[in-house]
Amino acid sequence: MLNNIGLPGILLIAIVVLVLFGRGKISGLMGEVGKGITSFKKGINEGTKELEEEAAAEVASDVTPSEEKDKA
Repeated sequence: MLNNIGLPGILLIAIVVLVLFGRGKISGLMGEVGKGITSFKKGINEGTKELEEEAAAEVASDVTPSEEKDKA
């Protein structure tokens, strides 16, 4: 069903949405979407940094020689 929309169909849908909601409402919505994407990327980067710091702390805290680890 959606395979045959094409460019004229997409333009028609865009015009109908613009008429129904108005330019101000759509631009405000797109601004909120942009803020959400930015916030999501920031959260992903912070989570990645946190995981890397935890891995580095785990490696740094384990200073027991391997011979003594085998005895335990």
